Amino acid sequence: MSTPETSRFVRIRVELVLEVDDEEAVTGAALQALAGDADLSEAERADSERAVTEDTAEALAHLVDPFDLVGAVPGVELRQASWSSEQIDYDPDSPEWDLDEDDGDENDPEDDEMTVG
Repeated sequence: MSTPETSRFVRIRVELVLEVDDEEAVTGAALQALAGDADLSEAERADSERAVTEDTAEALAHLVDPFDLVGAVPGVELRQASWSSEQIDYDPDSPEWDLDEDDGDENDPEDDEMTVG
């Protein structure tokens, strides 16, 4: 499967749209996660607590972790990850939210996507 000309690195792009039904539950879970994070200084913890209390999207960013997505996948090691969150206006019927759209060739079998919903 792998030849010397083939890179061992794979980039997976994921875009999620979440509907928050209970902001207090999300904020509470983020605050609980921050309270249990022994690596945070008191100043970092205070800043993070303020951010998750003021913005549900920020709370979600503290709870959704790309490392959790691939941690149990055998034979791979996560080398780099970045993620962000923001509150958006969402219209599932808008062409802007077409999950089948990709950056490459529409007929490229390498660009398989899974749509949930």
